[in-house]
Amino acid sequence: MSSAHRFDRGHTDDLMTFLAASPSPYHAVAGTAERLEKAGFRQVAETDAWDGTTGGKYVTRGGAIIAWYVPEGAGPATPFRIVGAHTDSPNLRVKPLPDTGAHGWRQVAVELYGGTLLNTWLDRDLGLSGRLTLRDGSHHLVNVDRPLLRVPQLAVHLDRGVNQDGLKLDKQRHMTPVWGLGEVGEGDLIRFVAEEAGVAAEEVAGWDLMTHSVEAPAYLGRDRELLAGPRMDNLLSVHAGLAALIAASASANLSYIPVLAAFDHEENGSQSDTGAEGPLLGNVLERSVFARGGAYEDRARAFAGTVCLSSDTGHAVHPNYSERHEPGHHPMPNGGPILKVNVNQRYATDGGGRAVFAAACERAGVPMQHFVSNNAVACGTTIGPITAARHGISTVDIGVAILSMHSARELCGAEDPHLLASALTAFLEG
Repeated sequence: MSSAHRFDRGHTDDLMTFLAASPSPYHAVAGTAERLEKAGFRQVAETDAWDGTTGGKYVTRGGAIIAWYVPEGAGPATPFRIVGAHTDSPNLRVKPLPDTGAHGWRQVAVELYGGTLLNTWLDRDLGLSGRLTLRDGSHHLVNVDRPLLRVPQLAVHLDRGVNQDGLKLDKQRHMTPVWGLGEVGEGDLIRFVAEEAGVAAEEVAGWDLMTHSVEAPAYLGRDRELLAGPRMDNLLSVHAGLAALIAASASANLSYIPVLAAFDHEENGSQSDTGAEGPLLGNVLERSVFARGGAYEDRARAFAGTVCLSSDTGHAVHPNYSERHEPGHHPMPNGGPILKVNVNQRYATDGGGRAVFAAACERAGVPMQHFVSNNAVACGTTIGPITAARHGISTVDIGVAILSMHSARELCGAEDPHLLASALTAFLEG
């Protein structure tokens, strides 16, 4: 770690609080909005006419939030500096007809969301969270943050070869959680959740519910140099981007308009009205330009000078599977944020983007690492290429190196969240 930068455990403590309070994308958005309000930002509605006033503003839509700060002196063609991230994580999500069961067990029917690492959801105490939609169109958050569900694994006595042959899970038959005993009653789960949310069950017209591990985030290791917790892919980046935006909004000499764009549905392709492939970001940026008196020419000039850091987690070198990693690139926890490169455009980084991010890290006094996939192992992707292609914006893929990505519980270096936030702040300040 660079001697120029001291570890701020307070930032990581706050990340743990944010993770625990954000079991669903809807809770993450609500918590982000609350922090923005305390920092002086104000919510604007997409259905209202926007004005060109300075200051902090934000828009929410479902599991997505976009916030920006217009400094004094910003013109219609002033470029943006964007931190992009996503609010969703792989998990088990409740089906439209959730009440099921067999052989005297009451169970909840679930779909698998995203690239879930299935075995990490076995034998784990699970809560239930998300939102209920009422007949009048209003949404109500719900968070049953106590042991409610469990996906029980088959005992080794009934699967003698499991340790030799590997665990084989059928996504339909083996991932249905139990939540009690007795006869299955139609409507039982939603009645229960409605009561938890304090609303009348007969007023519930729809729901977006999902499971989460109720185990709290925690420091790990002899010296507490590691952090274990849920949904770090990618609430770690949302939290860091939020801290960076609030810090940048206090800067006296901004030459760009800093933006935080946290999308939903990255884990299943970003193709939604709240995903990175939807129109939300473009609409917000364009309306900001037009509200400040700009025309299409100003929009084109602003976008041409804009840079986006797509911040998402990447892979730290795994001590037990080092052969899966590129031999010359072994990111380590607490080694600073990683620059992610893939020449086949699974990541959007190019040489110019590397220079922008390297300069931000240098200004912040934090170290930087590099990630590239082993040529024999398929590379994942992010919102980075989508943002670059959809909006014509120069985009750089970065993040924090973690282990156990897409697990119900992931692992990172305890210093890295603050190092990332510091680099993002330097980037947004320009």
